Amino acid sequence: MLDVVLLPGEYAVCRLAAGSALRPALWSDLGDGEVVSVSWSADGVSVICPASRAPAEVETDWRCLRIVGPLGQPVTGTLTALVAPLAEARVNVVAFSTYDTDHVLVPAVRLDEATATLRRAGHRILD
Repeated sequence: MLDVVLLPGEYAVCRLAAGSALRPALWSDLGDGEVVSVSWSADGVSVICPASRAPAEVETDWRCLRIVGPLGQPVTGTLTALVAPLAEARVNVVAFSTYDTDHVLVPAVRLDEATATLRRAGHRILD
């Protein structure tokens, strides 16, 4: 069983052109519980952030679930414990990790279904 917290507000998943510059407002002065993830590749820049900070068109409105951490030492199967039941329920996910914990984004319109699925899988959802 994992303790999972639902972060406040909606999140965005954005794709920017390779080499794009990012505004400091994207990550400066993050509010309580907010998280930003940026990944660079030769194909482009991927940004996950609160929807209000999105630097480009928002793909879809997402909600962010975070495993209560820090997890400490790497733990095998933690992310799978969340993603597998959601996959069985056919709920789309975008997963990412920080040094301390893992996050799973689910479509905002499927949040109730996603949290119910995780509860049935034995996880505790904290608000």
